[in-house]
Amino acid sequence: MKTRTLTRMAVLAAIGTLGSQWLWFPAGIAKAYPVQHAVNVIAAVTLGPLPAVGIAFVIGVLRNLLGIGTLLAFPGAMIGAFLSGILYRLFQRPIYSALGEVMGTGLIGSLVSVPYAHVLMGSAGGAFVFLPSFLISSFTGALIGWFLVVRMKPSRALPTF
Repeated sequence: MKTRTLTRMAVLAAIGTLGSQWLWFPAGIAKAYPVQHAVNVIAAVTLGPLPAVGIAFVIGVLRNLLGIGTLLAFPGAMIGAFLSGILYRLFQRPIYSALGEVMGTGLIGSLVSVPYAHVLMGSAGGAFVFLPSFLISSFTGALIGWFLVVRMKPSRALPTF
C-alpha cells in the first residue's frame, strides 16, 4: 500500500478513536459512538471497502484497549464499513455509502451481535436489545459522515478511490 493511503487510514483511525471518547450518548442499553460511523462513511468514500474495514477494526481494538469500547464494536462497525464501501463503489453517491453504514451496522451488525454477545460476553440479550442502539448510533454517525463528505467533495479536499 502507498504511504499516503496508510497515513490517511491512520488519521481516520485516530479521529475515530479520540472522537469516540469525546462524543457519545446513551442509546438504549449501549452507548452510541457516532464518530465511528462517520469515519466509516468517510473511509468508504475516500479509500474503499477493505481499508474502511481495516480502519473499523483498528478503532475497535484501540477503543477496547483504552476501555471505552466493548467487543460489540467489532461486528457492527466492520460490517457497516464494508457495506458502506460496496454501496459507494456500486452507485458512486455518498448517500448510498451512508445508507450502507446504517444497513450494515444498524441491521446486519445488530443481528450478528446477538450470538457474538452470547458466546463471547455471556449476554442473553436478543435482537431487539441491540437493534435500537445500533440503529440510533449508526444513523446519527452516517448522517454526520454523509454531511462531511458532501461538504468536502466539491472543494476537492476529499479524494476518492
